Amino acid sequence: MSQTSFTFRVLKKLGLNFSEGEYGKVSPFKVIRKTLVTFRNAFLLKYCLNLVLLSPINARSIRPKIWRIIGCKVGKGVFIGSQVIPDSSNAALIEIEEDVHIAARTILLCHQRDMSLYKKGGSYAKLPYIRKKIVLKRGCLLGTQSMIMPGVTVGEGSVVGAYSLVTKDVPAWTIVTGRPAKVVKQLD
Repeated sequence: MSQTSFTFRVLKKLGLNFSEGEYGKVSPFKVIRKTLVTFRNAFLLKYCLNLVLLSPINARSIRPKIWRIIGCKVGKGVFIGSQVIPDSSNAALIEIEEDVHIAARTILLCHQRDMSLYKKGGSYAKLPYIRKKIVLKRGCLLGTQSMIMPGVTVGEGSVVGAYSLVTKDVPAWTIVTGRPAKVVKQLD
C-alpha cells in the first residue's frame, strides 16, 4: 500500500472527499503544510484586514500587503475595501494589476466544481474542482458585493456594477452590471 493511498484513506475517514485525480500525489507532509497555510491565511484575512485602529491605511496599504503574503499578485496603487474575500486556498491564481479598486464585500473565486461530470445518482461532493486564474486589469473597478468567477479577466478601465455576478471576460473600458453581468455601456 502506497503512502498516497493511505493518506487518502485517512482523509476520507476524516470526512474529506479528495480524489487522487483532483489533487495528484498527496503525502501527509503536503496535507499538513496545506492545512497550516490555510489557517495562516484565514487568520490574516479575518483578523488583520479589518482592524479599526488602522482603518485609514487598511485599504491601500495593509490589505494589499496581506494579499501578497497569502500569494496573490497585487500591483501598486490597489484599493481593497473591507470584507473583500479572495479565494485564499487558490490565491496564486489571482492577479491584480496597478490602480485597481475592489469595493467592500466583493468575492474573487478561482475554483468551482466541474458540473460537466455531474450525472443523475452521482455525488456532488466527489466532483473535481476546476481552478482558473482571475485577472483584474489596470484601473478597473469592482463594485460592492460583486462576485468574480474562475477564469474571468476584467479589462482595463472597466467598471463592474454593485452586486454583479461576472461569469465571462469583461472587455476593456466597458460598464457591466447584472446577474450574470452584461455590458450596459461602452466607454469613449
